[in-house]
Amino acid sequence: MFSDAAGGGYAIGDKVEPFALQCGQVRKEHYAYEKLGACALLAAIEPLTGQRLAQVHTRRTKREFAHFCQALAATYPAAHKLRLVLDNLNTHNASAFYEVLPAAEAFALAQRFEFHYTPKSASWLNMIELEFSALSRLCLNRRIPTMVKLETEILALVKERQQKHIKIHWQFSIQTARAKLNAHYCQVHPANSKYQIT
Repeated sequence: MFSDAAGGGYAIGDKVEPFALQCGQVRKEHYAYEKLGACALLAAIEPLTGQRLAQVHTRRTKREFAHFCQALAATYPAAHKLRLVLDNLNTHNASAFYEVLPAAEAFALAQRFEFHYTPKSASWLNMIELEFSALSRLCLNRRIPTMVKLETEILALVKERQQKHIKIHWQFSIQTARAKLNAHYCQVHPANSKYQIT
């Protein structure tokens, strides 16, 4: 399961009347716009099945993360452990559960999750970034005038992609990682130089 929060799906509106659409021409937008707010997209994907969960929020605090994890746990009631790959955002940890939920409920939820964090500046190691990229190309690459419309369009697109069982075919293997990241491995321990490709 791969999860993350993406900030930057902005809900913006036009300040100047958009250019008239002409037959056979690419749609054009004026450079002037009014920023009407920002949103946070919390999403998770199970790469081998294409199962997805997404939520759109106006903020990305520990409260939203805790509620997202509750929804994720409810999606997989029979799972003993849910393993999430996350970036290092300060809200992405079990402390969110304890700050938002009663202690017993927070503890029970924390026992269900196992968090794995991508290194700093390596969000590309998180498969959910592929989903965010697809959503950006298919939905967020234009001005969306309201948060309601933004949420409706994003969630409809996520639902469509889930119904089509769009999976992730990850090709970055452990062997490839050891070759690509060898300089870092050697800094951690000199014995890792055996992975160096000559």
